Amino acid sequence: MARSVYVMAMEPQSGKSLVSLGLMDLLCGRAERIGFFRPVRSAGEGPDPQIELMRARYGLEISSEQIGPLAAEDAQAMLAAGNRDELRRSVVAAYRGLEQDCDAVVCEGTDLSPAAPGLDVELNAALAAELAAPVLAVARASPARPAAEIARLARESLEQKGCELLGVIVNRVPRDALAHASAELASSDGTTPGYALAEKPELACPTVAEVAAALDARPLFEESEGRRASWAGASIALPGSREQMLRRPVRAVRVAAMSVEHFIDDLREGTLVIVPGDRPDILVASITSTLSSAFPAVAGVVLTGGYELHPAVRRLLEAAPFPVLEVDSGVFPIAAAIDAVRPAIAPHDERKVASALGVFEAGVDGAELERLLALERPARITPTRFEYDLIERAKADRRHIVLPEGDDERVLRAADILLRRGVVELTILGDGDAVAARAATLGVELGSAQVVDPETSPLRPVFAQQYHELRKHKGVTEDLAFETLADVSYFGTLMVETGAADGMVSGAAHTTGDTIRPAFEIIRAEQGVSVVSSVFLMCLPDRVLVYGDCAVNPNPNADQLADIAISSAATAAAFGVEPRIAMLSYSTGESGRGEDVDAVRQATAVVRERRPDLKVEGPIQYDAAVDAHVAELKLPDSEVSGRATVFVFPSLDTGNISYKAVQRSAGAVAIGPVLQGLRKPVNDLSRGCTVTDIVNTVAITAIQAQTDGADLTARSQ
Repeated sequence: MARSVYVMAMEPQSGKSLVSLGLMDLLCGRAERIGFFRPVRSAGEGPDPQIELMRARYGLEISSEQIGPLAAEDAQAMLAAGNRDELRRSVVAAYRGLEQDCDAVVCEGTDLSPAAPGLDVELNAALAAELAAPVLAVARASPARPAAEIARLARESLEQKGCELLGVIVNRVPRDALAHASAELASSDGTTPGYALAEKPELACPTVAEVAAALDARPLFEESEGRRASWAGASIALPGSREQMLRRPVRAVRVAAMSVEHFIDDLREGTLVIVPGDRPDILVASITSTLSSAFPAVAGVVLTGGYELHPAVRRLLEAAPFPVLEVDSGVFPIAAAIDAVRPAIAPHDERKVASALGVFEAGVDGAELERLLALERPARITPTRFEYDLIERAKADRRHIVLPEGDDERVLRAADILLRRGVVELTILGDGDAVAARAATLGVELGSAQVVDPETSPLRPVFAQQYHELRKHKGVTEDLAFETLADVSYFGTLMVETGAADGMVSGAAHTTGDTIRPAFEIIRAEQGVSVVSSVFLMCLPDRVLVYGDCAVNPNPNADQLADIAISSAATAAAFGVEPRIAMLSYSTGESGRGEDVDAVRQATAVVRERRPDLKVEGPIQYDAAVDAHVAELKLPDSEVSGRATVFVFPSLDTGNISYKAVQRSAGAVAIGPVLQGLRKPVNDLSRGCTVTDIVNTVAITAIQAQTDGADLTARSQ
């Protein structure tokens, strides 16, 4: 039977959806099969946003109707007719069908009666009891009552209703009151834990996409642009990266019914501008303000009144750094409609998801909840659990990572997510004004990151002198060294070498050579390692495998293959994968002869000699390494055959082809390449990388930096 948690709001707008998301993320790292259940799905047409978020983010292979068995309208009709027992029976039957396939389930309570929230508390308490699920109560902070008093009242209310209480969360606490509220809850006399979560104003703001869907707005360039973007069931066409721009939060709404100078004075960051289509002066001012780092960035523009735009204005808006939407209604009805929009977290809004998870993780003791739920961590590693563990481990001992590519949109978006979740500290390289302007245009926040321009930094001459000393034997003069240190890759690498940063991630806009050449010259290999190599962490549906070397060494010799195997085993162990090494070849055991297979056989012998503690087999074919039946026929007495976790390919050619074949054909998530064998961590990205790839690689680099260099050296020898 699944272990469940029932998330119950004690009042409207308490933020229970944020808590449910945080719990799902916590459980995905601690249970093999997680589920989400919402007894009553939200009212209105279209899918329930919260259910769709959970299905998409956690890969739940169950329908929306199984997760949310009752529509809000049907549930309200049952209650109005006095059929409360029928409602409870329907909910319990649906839950029993779902829990059979889950180890843990997050149940999110109903919100049927905003005018009478007490009725919802009564219903949810009864449902929690029916489902035998302990309750995590969520209450909203109030300036009139201390946090400890809010928690006490919630405990008393639910205990009177016979609920098993897991804990109380006081949500939406103002930042300046958070420390006091947390201390109050920690010292209260309650028998259940209490947590304080900070107010995050952005989470209470709708996105431009949500506003557009509510207004049924038309995108300005629907006919001329082929790309389409979707939100909340609506579909529009947008140029360039405007699909991402739609996810900007609307922090303020301004009706532009004044002169330009007063309009600019009234602007604030994240404003949605409502303006008639016959005000090109306001449109030009909105574009100029957004492109300048000295003025607030506009979240979007809604053109009202149905005016025909002048062709010149239309061309100008085509290049606008924000989405432009059209409606036929007048200004003030549109403003009223926008005010009624309720924000939600969309399935692919990574920025908002990161904000919500950052708030939850900062305020809730995940280890304490894990103990209370009595969950045993599963042996099987899924991609979701593996990525969760990466973030959790990186956050546990935060490190400083440098990102040299401050002019790349994906890097800035990834930096925003990393900062929101508190994963690492960041330095971004690039012209400060240009990075700030680009961030404003994208709607991302980089406030806590350092932005350093290598060309003007006072560290440039210092680093140049160090680089000259390192490379003067190769003919590098002082002038050449100074010129070289204007290059972001070299500057970032010197930051890592000197301890100004703990690691570097690059490659989104640079070649592999551009990224790793400075590392080879400056950081160099660990003692006892003859070759720097790489691995891909291949996340299959039921396990994580390690593939090396698929990115660096074209044709390694036997000694280099042995080094790659030993380094790959150390990397596997560092990320929680028990190393069982398969030295791959076209033949298994003693069945083949030839120069290539002999090199693999020799490399296997070197590994056994240098590291007798490692489990290694070679030469071995891939099928014998992974398939227990084939292994029984070909190598029945091997500790590795049929159970391999680390795969060492004989050449870059075979490794690169194989990892891409598995990635595309088996639907595996390939994380990497992760460089290994360097004294300090530097990692390369694919130029086709996604924002998620960058986030994961930064987390991996931080974890590598957490590992003591001496320990790494000992493990590699």
